[in-house]
This record gives sequence, C-alpha cells and structure tokens, in this order.
Amino acid sequence: MEDYLKYQPEPDRNQVTFKEHVIDFFQTLVVFAAIGTAIYWLIAQPHKVSGSSMHPNFKDGDYIITDKLTYKFDEPKRGDIVVFKNPKDESVDFIKRIIGVPGDHVKVQDGKIYLNGEILEEPYLPGTITNPGSFLSEGSEVVVEDGRYITIGDNRSASSDSREWGFITRQEIIGKVFFRYWPANEIGLYPAAYSLEK
Repeated sequence: MEDYLKYQPEPDRNQVTFKEHVIDFFQTLVVFAAIGTAIYWLIAQPHKVSGSSMHPNFKDGDYIITDKLTYKFDEPKRGDIVVFKNPKDESVDFIKRIIGVPGDHVKVQDGKIYLNGEILEEPYLPGTITNPGSFLSEGSEVVVEDGRYITIGDNRSASSDSREWGFITRQEIIGKVFFRYWPANEIGLYPAAYSLEK
C-alpha cells in the first residue's frame, strides 16, 4: 500500500507560531487577572475619596490605596484612618479616623472630644470644634463595646459619623489608608496612625 503520509504538506510554521503566541498571551492575561484579584481581595484596594468629611487631610477626588492585610494580623488603633462599609448602606464605603477602640470612654463636651477622662489632643486638625450628635450627645459618655469602634471625620462640621449613627463593627472595616497616589503633588505614603494612646 502506498504511503500517503509522505505527500502531506509541511505545516505552516508561521501559523503555528501565531497560535502559540495567542495562547501565551491569554495565559498571561489569566495569570495577571488572578494575581490582581488576589491582591484586590486580600492585600490592597484602591478607593476614591468623595466629599469633604476628611478635609484638610484628604480632599474630594483624592485617590488612595487601602491596606487590607494589616488588620488580619493586628487590631485597629486610635488615630488610624480607615475605610469601612457604611453601616446604613453597605454599597457605600466611608473614610474616617478611629477615635475610640474597645473599652474606651468617649464623650463630646464644649466642642472637644474627651477620651478616657482627658481632652483628646488632635495634632492633625487645625483647631476644629467638635459638635455632638444624636449618639454622642453633649456631655454624655459612651463606653466602646468589644469588637466595635468610634470613627469620626476630620472635618467635624461636614462629616456624618459615629456621633450620629454610633459604633462600627470590626467586620465592617475594610482596611486602613496607607498610600495616596493622586493628586500628583501629594503622592506618597500616608502616616495613617497618630499616637492617641490614653
């Protein structure tokens, strides 16, 4: 029997190479997508600041990176600037500063925040007056419960925060702010934690 295989045309090496390149390209995309997804869910997440509740330290339109890894191994601290789920609408993320951690005694009186019986020194604010709210009412001391935190915006006159709606839970915290990448003149690591120990 005649061997017809010897009459088969040679494969087009250019066509094979092109297919291999396409497959390699899509494999690379899949790998990078997997890495990006892992980073987004486990390590860091970009956010855009909307509104003026953290002015002057963060402004409307700032772009930041939220560190999601640190709080897997450590507890949130007073002074940390955190991103968390809005307690009333989980589709919205908030950015605020932690003022009270579990066990703290917090009150608002005469335009000041009192933490564990002493006026809270806030070096990150330019002489701001802190007004009370329906939760942190004037002169009424609140004890922070286990697994909960009091968060307040730096722009006290334009922030909806724990003064009104109370504690946030540990589970609602996405992470803490550690890097600002826009605007260009303010790019850099952000010292998110201040020593507010009492």
